Amino acid sequence: MTLTGSARPLVSREERPDDATVAAVEAGIARTIGSLRANWTELAAAVVPRPGVLHTDSVLDLLEAMVRSGGKRFRPRMAHWGWAAAGGHRTGAGRDDLVVVGAALELLHVFALIHDDVMDGSETRRGQPSVHASAREQHRRHDGIGDPQRYGENIAILVGDLAHSEAGLLVARLPAPLQELWRTLCIELMMGQGRDLVGAANGRRDLAHAREVARAKSGAYTVWRPLQLGAVAAGAGAGTLAALQRYGVAVGEAFALRDDILGVIGDARATGKPVGDDLLAGKPTVLMALADQRFSPRWRRALRRASGGRASSALVADLQGELVRSGVIGEVETMIRDAVAAAAVALEDAAIDRDAAAGLAELARRVAWRDA
Repeated sequence: MTLTGSARPLVSREERPDDATVAAVEAGIARTIGSLRANWTELAAAVVPRPGVLHTDSVLDLLEAMVRSGGKRFRPRMAHWGWAAAGGHRTGAGRDDLVVVGAALELLHVFALIHDDVMDGSETRRGQPSVHASAREQHRRHDGIGDPQRYGENIAILVGDLAHSEAGLLVARLPAPLQELWRTLCIELMMGQGRDLVGAANGRRDLAHAREVARAKSGAYTVWRPLQLGAVAAGAGAGTLAALQRYGVAVGEAFALRDDILGVIGDARATGKPVGDDLLAGKPTVLMALADQRFSPRWRRALRRASGGRASSALVADLQGELVRSGVIGEVETMIRDAVAAAAVALEDAAIDRDAAAGLAELARRVAWRDA
């Protein structure tokens, strides 16, 4: 099965079966937010907001704005194709559970993005001010007492926690096997984020550590576990799950590697978030590990200066250029192509439904060669 970057999509845009699942997921998220707002309003009825001052309702308002800000819905799409790979699109088995899983995955993703932006100090997300930046501006606009930055970060933590709580309530409706998988997914996500933070603090630049962070923080949480959740909802057998895991690990790596590239030389107008932040944060990414191997001593010193927070915009631009000139970007692109090729091999397994294999092939291309 061909998955090259220049290949024609195997499923046309008008015919994508996962769109129906995404539409059902978005309707489910809207119901969840509507129910949350009704409960919130009832609990807050005794407190009448005074005009012109900060108010707790901003927590809910900021969550709703973030939920409605868009996104590619990769995780519900992965769950859909895991479900289809196990024949769910033919039998209908587990369809309702699939939609609940998709809604929970999106709310968990909102939580992760909000907290990630706080940890990274990112000012924008999806082309808009990040949640902590919006809350900080509210503090300034209403002449709040105290540090606006600290206030914004604290409010953002509450917004993220609320999203995580609502995701957990959705999962509580699901059968026990799906709840157990959800717990594993959440643990992996926290471990990956923790390794990201600890690796940056320790100045880790080794490739093995970087790949482990990518697998736990991005690959498993974005690709393999959503696939597994969808497949288990449809009653997948061991053979299907094993083939999906091989595909998921490969595509998860492609996803994380593309994230590395977009994080340092992407177009901020397309990504909707700051470009170059990974250089400034000294994140233990695969791209940064390769840069440490390939760069000359002069450029390694510049890289360390940038990751120590001592980088002008001119230095960041110079480092971006050196990533291309040194061959680091080219090497990561080769790794992405190799990962997608490995995914294609996994899709040849007879345990995966043939129609689903075509959809998974197209989704792998969208993940690997996206621009945002």
